[in-house]
Amino acid sequence: MAEPRGLSLLSSNLAWMQKTDVLIGIGVIVVVMMLVIPIPIFLLDFLMALSVMSGILILLIVMYVPRSFDFSVFPSLLLISTVFRLALNVSSTRLILLQGASFDGKIIRAFGEFVVGGNYVVGFLIFIILVAVQFIVITKGATRTAEVAARFTLDAMPGKQMSIDSDLSNGVIAEDEARKRRGEIRREADFYGAMDGASKFVQGDVKVGIVITLINIIGGFIIGMIMRSETFDVALRTYTLLTIGDGLVSQIPSLMVTTATGIIVTRAVSEENLGEDLAAQLGSQPRALWMTAAALGGAVFIPGFPKISLIVLAAGIGALAYVLQQSKEDEITKVKSEEREAAMREHKPESVLPLVHVDTLEVEIGYSLIPLVDPEQGGTLLDRITNIRKRSALEMGLIVPPIRIRDNMELEPQEYSILVKGVELGRGDLQVGKLMAMNPGEVSEKLEGDEFTEPVFHLKALWINTDQRDFAERRGYTVVDCPTIIATHLTEIIKRHADEILGRQEVQQIIDNLKNDYPAVINELVTEKKMSLGEIQKVLQNLLRERVSIRNMVTILETLSTYIMYSKDPGLLTEYVRTSLARQICKDHADRSGELWVITVDPDIENMIRSSIHDDPVEGRVLGLDPESHEMIVKSFLSAYNRAKGSVASPVFLVSPHIRSVTFALLERELADPAVLSYNEIAPNIKIHVAASVLVPSAA
Repeated sequence: MAEPRGLSLLSSNLAWMQKTDVLIGIGVIVVVMMLVIPIPIFLLDFLMALSVMSGILILLIVMYVPRSFDFSVFPSLLLISTVFRLALNVSSTRLILLQGASFDGKIIRAFGEFVVGGNYVVGFLIFIILVAVQFIVITKGATRTAEVAARFTLDAMPGKQMSIDSDLSNGVIAEDEARKRRGEIRREADFYGAMDGASKFVQGDVKVGIVITLINIIGGFIIGMIMRSETFDVALRTYTLLTIGDGLVSQIPSLMVTTATGIIVTRAVSEENLGEDLAAQLGSQPRALWMTAAALGGAVFIPGFPKISLIVLAAGIGALAYVLQQSKEDEITKVKSEEREAAMREHKPESVLPLVHVDTLEVEIGYSLIPLVDPEQGGTLLDRITNIRKRSALEMGLIVPPIRIRDNMELEPQEYSILVKGVELGRGDLQVGKLMAMNPGEVSEKLEGDEFTEPVFHLKALWINTDQRDFAERRGYTVVDCPTIIATHLTEIIKRHADEILGRQEVQQIIDNLKNDYPAVINELVTEKKMSLGEIQKVLQNLLRERVSIRNMVTILETLSTYIMYSKDPGLLTEYVRTSLARQICKDHADRSGELWVITVDPDIENMIRSSIHDDPVEGRVLGLDPESHEMIVKSFLSAYNRAKGSVASPVFLVSPHIRSVTFALLERELADPAVLSYNEIAPNIKIHVAASVLVPSAA
């Protein structure tokens, strides 16, 4: 039974020790009370010993922390220790002036009589030297260093944050690591900002120590000679020795804390403590030690120099240099031996698995375009790509996988290439440092520059200098920089090939994102295995292929759950989903007034297309027209489209539901992004205007 009782007592003691906030609060109150309430001599001795111990402890802790902000409590501790020493000064001054020669403070008398040999002149001079060293050298240097460190740390924060965001967007680090690094940056800035203010307390501590010493001596003379009728010699010896002893007791811990302040604000970031860094870095150059030993040995021949001391020092440094040089040579020999052994071992076949990996999206750049990517050189392309991924998710509901950017020495220096699954789908040639100016068609005034064809929409454009930007924009030109050109090109390729980018993994991520909010839909369709992941992917790819956003996944999955019992055909299911998304589809193609300009199709042509549809077991519904009919129908569609384009901006083809999908397949090779809608996809609130009609050649 004794053992559990001991464990219980130990745990209760540890619980009390963990309540440090209560202990610190009590300690601060006691320190403040010491400024007003007299304390007995034995307690004064104890607290002065505690002050010396705390100074030593703080100095050693500072020497052993690898990073300055790991000791983030130091600024507050500096203030508390300063107030504690000042309170001790006030308490000791009160007792010295009250008791005079009968004062029996052990530590103060020890410093006054033993440390300075009982000579008040020597003690006074030593005290002045300590104060001068602390105030002129250490305190001023630490204060200035703290100010500069605080300023540079705050100035460097935006650059460090951008570097972390860049690594996060490129997948170099994870979200947790990025959050950790941001926290370290904030802690570092807070620490140096606090140290900038806390260093002023050190200056004030030294100044107040001088003032208290003068008050002790002058007040002691007045009290001793006038109130106690002591002789001049007695008063001088008594109060000077006690005052100097008191000053030394307070200044020595203050000197340690001031030194710790200087060390902590001058430490560079390292993984080791100060002692290990000094040993590793000072001992890494044996040649410097050899030269130092030679210099000391040469000084032996100078008349009047202490020969024995110089010989001992030269021999010691020479021995250290020899040991370090041997260690360095042994390390080099060991490394070479390990390399030879590794080369002699059986050569294992190199893994080629990483070489067969193909990224979904890649942007390759020539070496002259590297500044567009590097944030330290002002490059903004990484931020643009992050925005592209966000915009793709918002506009199309597509999760674009991370886009890899790499330099390719096979490209021309100012060329870039965009690849989808390892196949190049876009290429462009840029001029870094210049801007692209495009005439939207309404500007008549010419602009000086190098003409070229822009790589995205293949329109005529000009390369102009950056100082021409304002002039060109005032004239009505559209002006963009090089990162914008690459970002626009990449955006267009993502839109045109969204169905290829959407893989099973992305579909799984979308479904997992909906599980918590819409478990009924997911359970009915996926968990009960009414549709496989591949079948859902096929429907979504059909929608993206025709620029239909899949962001409204709940409606899409609910529609699939409803109609999957009637058909497994992805093409037919896609048509059902498009009908459910009628409002969204019409909104995407209608003008600002909510009106839809359509191109209707002659019933005879619709009948020709309908009669030529075949159901393929793999491809689904396909069109099987003879060459002459195919050419005639395509020409009729293109003729109607050209007539409509002359009067409206974006006309859409309106056909019956049965032939909508095959009509789109017929036109997607002939037109860029054709829009084909069925009658079922027209929302009730949409007004329809006929811009043109597709007619058979005889009727046309």
